[in-house]
Amino acid sequence: MDISNFLFSCENPNLILIHTQLLILILNFLIDIEPRLSNGISKEDVLVLDIVSDQAGQTGDVRDVLIIRSLQKWEIGISAKNNHRAVKHSRLSLNIDFGEKWLGVPCSQNYFDEIKPIFDMLAKLKASDKSTKWTSIENMHQVVYIPILNAFRKELLRLDKENPNIVAENLVQYLIGNEDFYKVIKGNKKVEIQAYNLSGTLNLPFETVKPKARIPKLKLPSRLIEIVYQDNSTTTLLVSLNEGWQISFRIHNASSRVEPSLKFDINLVSAPHTLFTNHIFIA
Repeated sequence: MDISNFLFSCENPNLILIHTQLLILILNFLIDIEPRLSNGISKEDVLVLDIVSDQAGQTGDVRDVLIIRSLQKWEIGISAKNNHRAVKHSRLSLNIDFGEKWLGVPCSQNYFDEIKPIFDMLAKLKASDKSTKWTSIENMHQVVYIPILNAFRKELLRLDKENPNIVAENLVQYLIGNEDFYKVIKGNKKVEIQAYNLSGTLNLPFETVKPKARIPKLKLPSRLIEIVYQDNSTTTLLVSLNEGWQISFRIHNASSRVEPSLKFDINLVSAPHTLFTNHIFIA
């Protein structure tokens, strides 16, 4: 199957990068660092491409496309982003235990007791008039955003303190996925390719054929260093972890009308210096 036709015929808009010529440049680069893309052990060793279902993303697999050689028991995945770097868009509400869902460690009752008055107030506003808009809430940042962020910050710090070497690692794995992959980010004049090689399954040789560049393994964090508000912001927390990881959590309302839930726009601010990155410049 022709790879470019395969990707452009799929319905996922993240996979529509720009045009076939650019896609060929990306694939040529990947062939240089993934010898198994262009080398099979026999005629039966066919290269298979597969679109990953949305359900896989719910279980921690952020890849959009898989490239597979079954006879070699080998695969690589690609995640494609078009002009944005967000890693997750996760919700907070009275019914969501972010500790259990993200980290495998449940939140405390104190956390839910702290956020309950805010979400109860939002639920009452919606129940009284479903057309009520967020802009009608006076001092919304002080009344809604800051109390929720403070409770989230306090609980995340507590979870890390009581579960050393677990929370920091699980947080990053929740955000960037539990499978190794290449992330392709299309900008206005360049495409950035990042290699998230956490388990060492990327950049493998084929028999005597070695990759033309080395992609080191990334180290996951083992501890949370600090959580602070971003300068001059009442909506964004910066979470710093060891090994060079930093993540931003920007809280916002997902729609114009009031509802008893909020959404995080989560971005990777920095990663370890060993994160392999390559740029392809386009006209």
